[in-house]
Amino acid sequence: MNNNPAASNLGTAAPAPAASGMPNTTETSSDCSVFWRAGAKELRVFRGHHDPVWAVAYHPNAVIMASGSVDHTIRIWEIETGRMLKILRGHTDAVRCLSFSPDGELLASGSTDRTIRLWNPKTGEFIRMLFGRYDHAVHSLSFSPDGLMLARGNENKDIKIWEVSTATELLSLLPRDVYDQHWNIVTTFSQDGRLLATGNDIGGITLFEVLPGGQEICTLEGHKSDPFDGTIERRGQWVESQEGWEVAFENWIGGLAFSPDGRMLVSGSRDTTMKFWEVPSGKLMRTVKAHSGWIRSVAFSPDGKVLASCSDDTSIKMWDPATGRLIRTLKGHRDPVRALAFSPDGRRLVSGSLDRSVKLWQGGEVTLQAGR
Repeated sequence: MNNNPAASNLGTAAPAPAASGMPNTTETSSDCSVFWRAGAKELRVFRGHHDPVWAVAYHPNAVIMASGSVDHTIRIWEIETGRMLKILRGHTDAVRCLSFSPDGELLASGSTDRTIRLWNPKTGEFIRMLFGRYDHAVHSLSFSPDGLMLARGNENKDIKIWEVSTATELLSLLPRDVYDQHWNIVTTFSQDGRLLATGNDIGGITLFEVLPGGQEICTLEGHKSDPFDGTIERRGQWVESQEGWEVAFENWIGGLAFSPDGRMLVSGSRDTTMKFWEVPSGKLMRTVKAHSGWIRSVAFSPDGKVLASCSDDTSIKMWDPATGRLIRTLKGHRDPVRALAFSPDGRRLVSGSLDRSVKLWQGGEVTLQAGR
């Protein structure tokens, strides 16, 4: 894939100037936690979706972002102005997940219509569809760091990995336990592309070595609980009026994120906790009671110094991943927050909510003295 996106209204990767509202610094800090510790504010609200927002993604050039909704559409936004640039139509059901390729030339979207679509974010053109004959509703997507592969989590036990350029299915990863029929809802590549982590609907997490054959390395069961109610397995029932699961396993994994250095995996669950795991051993290092509701997404800042989480309790929280301590809480959404994504410099964050809005947040202003 081409690593130099064509010049367009999307611009090229470059830090935003101080005049645009970015923190004012005499000397650039390499630690973005400095800005989130200094303060935070809601910078902008993006409105246009007619139904709840389930997915957001920040483009690598920091000029645009994308949001996906229950209204079946994907919207491309200009970050500095809040202007909606394009509406991408094609899905026939809720858009549940979005991911830009590392070079920014592709946008992948997954939906409960059981398809994955690839788009050109510059033109809004639909490029191709990734589709398995017996596929299920798609809940998560993750590009490999080189942009050559795309993995998806869904309402089934298998995890499929495609070659992006040819739409060829490369691997179908399955749990080692042949009796495990639980949905692998969440999936994410490590920063070096060697590992893939998946989380299922009963709190189980599996680490796979991606190549050559998708071998299972270990399972992490810190969230896991008995998935049975008497003798009847209960996975959950979708309720349109609530845009959520009325009944679901108490330990359902909502989000997974590898630290940029690849040494840590963080998981967020319906049990309201975040767990910090050592990679690749799978050792549980820390458990944090993070929210009062289902944790729907977790994300590391690009430098690994800040961890963000969002929840059905309507809040977003910023954490120090080295200690598990809370840095600050962001409140502004009226309804559950389902998605978040950091800007490439880690000083901004976008969030999507069932209140149909997308919000842009920014860390506080910091003046750093030269030589310090």
